[in-house]
Amino acid sequence: MTPELSNRQSRNSGSRLTFLDWSRGLAVVIMLQGHVFHSFSRQDLRKDGPFVLSQLFGGMGPAVFLVLTGITLAFLMDGREKQGLGAMARWRASLRRAGYLFSLAILFRIQLWLFAYPQRSWTNLLKVDILNCMGFAMALMSIMAIFTTAERVRLCAVLGMLIAAASPLVSSMNWTWLPQELAAYIVPSTQYFAFFPWAAFIAFGISIGSVLRLVEPAHTNRMMQWGCLLGLALIAGGQYFSNLPYSIYQKSDFWLDSPGLIVIKLGAVILILAFAFVWSEFAVGSAWSWVRQLGTTSLLVYWVHIELVYGRWFGSWKESMNNIECAFAAVGVIALMLGLSVLRTNWPGVRAAFLPLFSTQSPLRVSGD
Repeated sequence: MTPELSNRQSRNSGSRLTFLDWSRGLAVVIMLQGHVFHSFSRQDLRKDGPFVLSQLFGGMGPAVFLVLTGITLAFLMDGREKQGLGAMARWRASLRRAGYLFSLAILFRIQLWLFAYPQRSWTNLLKVDILNCMGFAMALMSIMAIFTTAERVRLCAVLGMLIAAASPLVSSMNWTWLPQELAAYIVPSTQYFAFFPWAAFIAFGISIGSVLRLVEPAHTNRMMQWGCLLGLALIAGGQYFSNLPYSIYQKSDFWLDSPGLIVIKLGAVILILAFAFVWSEFAVGSAWSWVRQLGTTSLLVYWVHIELVYGRWFGSWKESMNNIECAFAAVGVIALMLGLSVLRTNWPGVRAAFLPLFSTQSPLRVSGD
């Protein structure tokens, strides 16, 4: 997936947090290549190594986006708390942010449907995409704004674990009484981004974001070291318990609703955040980074590339490319989206440079005898 709540908010939180844009940018790159392979790869090649690896890594993109969404939501809550707002005011501010993102999700579905009309049915307007999941989950979790930042660290970590643990149970329940359009927001599915289990990443993100707000800048480096150990422990632990010959669940699908997979992905996201911090702090520094550049406009990139990759623009190439051709196509799409990102970032200057060329005014001519 995956798009950001407010890049400006993370950039204005201090230079020590610019690594969040780099993490988001890496998720964009992972997402772009995964979608290109998914859309253009031939069906007979979808069991080969390149396609499988592309989708395996591509599955990490939504997890990164959702965790970062939780982090920025935690920043919003903490910021309102520091401004002295009461619990209800903080809750309303979080609800407004959730409503904003959910509105974008609706506009996104409408745009995709209009551009594909009449090939797509109106039911596509009701598809639960990652933006819908973000808005819905944020609205439910906005209640966490009534607690303090320190309390949210523990509460949201527990909430994330409960969502992950409940996902197999939700899958096994009978949901035929609920309209499919509503059930898609709740029940784990390979076709939608449902609350279970994906919202667990937002809850974990709120916990992580609250920690970032509480840690002194001088201690961030040490915190990231502990984060590396935690990430490795989560990956090893999730893998170990997922491979046990018995389970407490009557039915569980590892790739759909397994708490073990959520734990493994969370560990990988924490490692990505730690690596992004080291890379941004000690390698790139304040220099321009193309990965971070993509992260600063991830919502725009997400919106445009979905239309480009899955829309009708290159319909004749869908499911027709071999692995090498898909790799080149992925590089091309990433380059194109990077150009779009740079254009968006520098749009005021670009507009000012080209505006005189389209001016209709002409110099006044002075006539005389």
